[in-house]
Amino acid sequence: MSLHRLDLTGRPVLLLGGGPGAERRCRELLDEGARVRVVAAHACEGLRDLAEQHSTVTWERRDVVRADLTDVWLVSIQDADAARDAAVREWCAADRIWCEGVDARAVESVDVDGYAVAVDGPRPDLAQQVRSRLVTALQEGEVALPPRRAGEGRVVLVGGGPGSPDLLTLRARRELARADVVVTDRLAPTDVLRELAHEVEVVDVGKTPYHHPIPQPEINRILVERAQRGQYVVRLKGGDPFVLGRGGEELLACREAGVEVDVVPGVTSALAAPAAANIPVTHRGTATGFLVVSGHDELETSVLAQWPGTILVLMGMSRLHELTSRLLRDGRDPQTAAAVVHRAWTPRQRVVRGTLADIAERVTAAGVANPSVIVIGDVATVLDEA
Repeated sequence: MSLHRLDLTGRPVLLLGGGPGAERRCRELLDEGARVRVVAAHACEGLRDLAEQHSTVTWERRDVVRADLTDVWLVSIQDADAARDAAVREWCAADRIWCEGVDARAVESVDVDGYAVAVDGPRPDLAQQVRSRLVTALQEGEVALPPRRAGEGRVVLVGGGPGSPDLLTLRARRELARADVVVTDRLAPTDVLRELAHEVEVVDVGKTPYHHPIPQPEINRILVERAQRGQYVVRLKGGDPFVLGRGGEELLACREAGVEVDVVPGVTSALAAPAAANIPVTHRGTATGFLVVSGHDELETSVLAQWPGTILVLMGMSRLHELTSRLLRDGRDPQTAAAVVHRAWTPRQRVVRGTLADIAERVTAAGVANPSVIVIGDVATVLDEA
């Protein structure tokens, strides 16, 4: 026996509902050649666009009435409303009209990390609200599900942002909630570690400037070895893993060992720290670009002195006097605005402002050290002057 789909070519279809589900069904009906009349008090943008773009789609902004079923071949219910739906189904049965769609009594599920999440109850509207909040909590990592794994473990390089837990991405929180082991940096948002389940192991491999008690090759070995045990390893790093974070080295080490590895980008402190001090790294009429450089490395100040945009220096506090002196020697204007943002987005945040000629002295007088981001360029004061 063969089954056949209903032939909707040229057929009039009454579509009830104005949400994303109604939009999806409307697109399907159009593909099947139907003429669609949408009746809903409200319609999402996508559904309104379909009504504007297709002559075979109309939208009537009101609630459905009995007369709407006149000359209709199919009724499609896409937004659950128990009282309305019961009446519409009775009308369809009485008039022998095809009826399809959601059932307010049905329990719908949403996929989260391979699990089907559903909530049932006597009030479908309240059950849907509970499910929505539960899904949000799962997606944000506030509630952890046992990860569905098969075979070997894996490593996830997670960017932790500039330091505040509320600047972690949703994906970062989900990965932390799935972890067996978290290998963390000193500048990662370590407060979030208190939210982890008690059985999650935390390995601190934090470094301070010019002091690396656990060298990078050893960190690479830890990541690989734990993943090869079948564990889910989250490498929690400050900022973004691929912005002066040695994430590329860790990814290569995992690949060379045959370990599965993913990358979750984070908010880099190069951009977040200036933002915390209301400093835009670009600003129309002031700077149309920026450079991000490491203060640990030898800098070509002759090139930096000619750069017309913003200069952002990470890990450069121990060489701030040297850097500013060399920029002045190579021709940078002494009155170029400059700022240092210390421990951005934390309760200990401090901002020191000045010029290229005096910022080093101001920072010394203020007693500000690492971790800080150095901003050199007129953007450092552009909003103060506005």
